[in-house]
Amino acid sequence: MARAGSWFHQFPAPLRELVLIRLIGSLGAGGVVYLTPMVFHQADFSASSVTQGLALAALAGTGGRLLCGLLLDRGLNCTVPVLMAVLLSLAGDSLLAGAWGWSGFLQGQLLLGASMGLYWPAIELAVPLSCEPVSSARGYALARSADAAGIAAGALLGALLAWGGRLRGIYLVDIACLVVMALLLLLRPLPDPRPRSLSRTGDTWRSWLPPLLPLLALTVLATAMPALMQSALPLDIVRGGLQRPPLPDSQGALMIGLQLALLLLLQWPVGQALARRPVGTGLGLSLVCFACGSLLLAVSALHVGGAWLIMLAQLPLALGQAAFLPIASEAVVELTPLKHQGLALALFSQCFAVSALTAPLLAGQLLDRQGHGAGLWLTMTLLYLVGLRLVRLLHPRAAGPRI
Repeated sequence: MARAGSWFHQFPAPLRELVLIRLIGSLGAGGVVYLTPMVFHQADFSASSVTQGLALAALAGTGGRLLCGLLLDRGLNCTVPVLMAVLLSLAGDSLLAGAWGWSGFLQGQLLLGASMGLYWPAIELAVPLSCEPVSSARGYALARSADAAGIAAGALLGALLAWGGRLRGIYLVDIACLVVMALLLLLRPLPDPRPRSLSRTGDTWRSWLPPLLPLLALTVLATAMPALMQSALPLDIVRGGLQRPPLPDSQGALMIGLQLALLLLLQWPVGQALARRPVGTGLGLSLVCFACGSLLLAVSALHVGGAWLIMLAQLPLALGQAAFLPIASEAVVELTPLKHQGLALALFSQCFAVSALTAPLLAGQLLDRQGHGAGLWLTMTLLYLVGLRLVRLLHPRAAGPRI
């Protein structure tokens, strides 16, 4: 324990405080994000109904992301949008905890979606503002490791609640974590972006946005897989495949927890190793891993014992996420001038929303029409292999020293 504490203290205090906030937020969100489909599957919602609600939640955050990014570039403290996000999430969780019909489910999802729209640009921009003298690449690796730890623990706690027949308790766990986050933010505000106004004035959107477009397109494609892990995979598990029998909700939740546990184990060593390499290396690796994982998921529908293939698929899927998440954030920082990084990170976060909007909708329709996920996962495999061409179009600016 002492060694772990000494290791953690190699990072600057503002980054350690930020990581603690992200850890607590992810702990509450882990169960909500990954197990909400199972909650409303129990309420007899169709796959299309569940995924439509998740997609509309993603749409709800669109305006908030752009507004948040613009305000951050004009000096708004990162704490303000994060606190607003906490309040919206508290309202959304309160609704979802007691919702049994479509109206309550939709209202709760819209509030959570708006919350995430405000949260992500601010919490991502806070990393490079907090990590000096450590490189931003290592800062993002540490922050994503905290996210992975919190989400894995939250999903595991949700699995235990599902096992005990108390799956809706995930919303109460999130409410408790949100209250703690609010207290920490009031005691120790996040970094102030105002010093970034000293950067060069000659950069316009025409100079930085076009080079960023291949990364944004790649992000839409790559983040479709986490969106499907949160929406389509839980439904695919509990509904069964062509030959694979359906699994109980509790076993499905444990399978999701396995992938998150693997992500927790892999996130720091993979992120740390890739932080010393060009960003294209990590992004290419992530696409290959997503293609392998989705292929295993497709084949799992064809076998009675396909549950083992689902479990095996969690390893490349976790590796793909561990490679993509911190490296993609670092790529945005490398591709964008300092004074536009708030808006650039908002656009980057918007890609998550686009994936969360489109991927669940299409997945829900395929699951309802075909009755299994084989066609969905095979399509994703082909898309990831084609997406490797986007990695070659990236030309990051010279990054600072990677220490």
